[in-house]
Amino acid sequence: MWPVAAAHFLKTRVSSEEKQRVHALASQLLVTESVWLKRLVLRALGESAASLPDAIATQKEAQCHTRDARLCVRLRPEDRLLLRERATARGMAPATYVSVLVRAHVRGLAPLPMGELMALKRSVAELGAIGRNLNQIARALNQGERAALPGPGHLGTMLRIAEGLRDHFKGLLKANERSWTDHRDP
Repeated sequence: MWPVAAAHFLKTRVSSEEKQRVHALASQLLVTESVWLKRLVLRALGESAASLPDAIATQKEAQCHTRDARLCVRLRPEDRLLLRERATARGMAPATYVSVLVRAHVRGLAPLPMGELMALKRSVAELGAIGRNLNQIARALNQGERAALPGPGHLGTMLRIAEGLRDHFKGLLKANERSWTDHRDP
């Protein structure tokens, strides 16, 4: 259960027709009847976060700035199913996927899931190792040492591999960006 700042209740009795109307209004806003009623009371009292006493406002602000701050979202069952499928495809928990999507949208980012990011990092490390080996061969030749050189065919192959990896990385990054912004499945 989440910590609740307000621990006092207001109680009232209404007719069944009034109860049905409140339920319908709350459902339209995708909130509970309790949340709808609380909003109505706060609006009637003219209170907002700015008019709360400093201590309460500071406490609420501190809660909002922690990583553990929670945001509840209601989803339709079919949307929840689609969310679970997309999150699973990315190797993420649904809540983490939603958090990453919101952060990406708010900040204009195209995030890479951890698995894809690690694969890219490993590939970049391998390319770095190949580059270091080629530098060692070039250094040895420049210093007049004998080195077992790759033949022209090997150099052409290495160049094609490097260009292929570059193009593959560019495509992967573009696909990643599209998958976070496109409404079709990744």
